[in-house]
Amino acid sequence: MSVLARRAAAEFVGTAFLVMAVVGSGVMASRLSPDDAGLQLLQNSLATGAALVALIVALQPVSASFNPVVTLVERALGVIDTRIAAGLIAGQFLGGLAGAVAANLMFGLDAVTFSTHERAGAGLWLGEGIATAGLVLIIFGTVRSGRTDRVAFAVGGYITAAYWFTSSTSFANPAVTVARTITDTFAGIAPSAAPGFIFAQLAGGAAGFVLVRVLYPTLVTSAAAAAADRKVLS
Repeated sequence: MSVLARRAAAEFVGTAFLVMAVVGSGVMASRLSPDDAGLQLLQNSLATGAALVALIVALQPVSASFNPVVTLVERALGVIDTRIAAGLIAGQFLGGLAGAVAANLMFGLDAVTFSTHERAGAGLWLGEGIATAGLVLIIFGTVRSGRTDRVAFAVGGYITAAYWFTSSTSFANPAVTVARTITDTFAGIAPSAAPGFIFAQLAGGAAGFVLVRVLYPTLVTSAAAAAADRKVLS
């Protein structure tokens, strides 16, 4: 198997499990706490954040973006080329759809049911833009400051928090957004609402890219970051 195929497969698997975590925990939360929306969101956010940490730790040695916006920023920064970016993004979208189907089937639902959950409006779109800009900043700020080994925990913590401080509950991912159109559950989004979310995510990703270039103009090695940490502690 080629390196690109392995990386695309890792993106497929990782995004599939991420969507299973989002959709599956949403269904479980709705069934366990049917009359408490706040508790449902808490359960959904904790499961998603924990799954992200685990998936990134496991798949980071191969490929662990699970998000087309993150992959596009990697391309813009020159980390990967266009061919690799296209392969990874394809894996992400296909993996997301597979994850949504698997989650639906696990809970005894139809494999594909288009969501009727309308999510639209300036406030939600702004929330998505902010959520995505923050995610890009967290990922690349951590990586470019030489702390790659901490990115899983930074991302998991941020997404868990962003569920709560953004009006949109922080989808922040076009592949996951598309996947959530085919599940008519707690985590779903109506197909008609998905383009607005995706546009906001792309705009937020662009804003995050600008922030990364301004705040982290150079890439710090892990060794340099460790030396800086020792200096602060001494």
